[in-house]
Amino acid sequence: MRRLTVLGTCGAWPEAGRGASGYLLEYDGFRLVPDLGYAAFPRLLEHCANAQLDAVVITHEPPDHCADLSALCRARYFATERGARLPLYCPPGVTGRVQAMEPTEDLLDVFDVHPLPSNHRVGPLRLDSALLPHHVPHSGVRLTAPGLTLAYSGDAGPDPALSQLAADADLFIAGATLQSTSAESGDPYLMSAVDAGTWATRAGAKRLMLTHFWPGSDRARSTADARSSFSGEVIAAEEHMAFTF
Repeated sequence: MRRLTVLGTCGAWPEAGRGASGYLLEYDGFRLVPDLGYAAFPRLLEHCANAQLDAVVITHEPPDHCADLSALCRARYFATERGARLPLYCPPGVTGRVQAMEPTEDLLDVFDVHPLPSNHRVGPLRLDSALLPHHVPHSGVRLTAPGLTLAYSGDAGPDPALSQLAADADLFIAGATLQSTSAESGDPYLMSAVDAGTWATRAGAKRLMLTHFWPGSDRARSTADARSSFSGEVIAAEEHMAFTF
């Protein structure tokens, strides 16, 4: 089975009934989580027990992308059988941010940490990454394996690196926080749906999934905006949505 399940779609903080950024990628029995923000962990457990995870990727340190890494740490730390340390791929700052919430349990007892941006072999997947513009160190990621190319921008701003990161991707997951273009807002560290569509077009991505919506945003408007700059399929991410490759 090759499937992506959406665990959370909000940026900054979760709306009622939703979670912040989080996904579950399953590839022929291998399970990897890209991002695990507020309220993503309970949804993860509806699809996969924490002991069944094989790797975690965190794009950057704000808690709407990594807060529930603390919950995952505790679930594995206090498990009857803790098992081997779980590979964790993340930029500088992530482990320190999460460790600050945990006064007694050491994250390094649970996670085997690898730096981003850099390139890695993660089970059957190749993980390529690139530094993208944001308020803190931020790594966009590209996951590839036979029959799968998945790109994820996190919630970074527009950058030429996206052309390579999302090149010919089967699915490009892009943050669409703004409801004006980055140029119009004057914010170089976030993207709008129009920006996401523009970079999906430049990259030749097959499908575009919009995510990281600011709470209260008009998601229908974001979808329409993305379609103005991208002719392929545009999907507004929803919690528990599943995408099969």
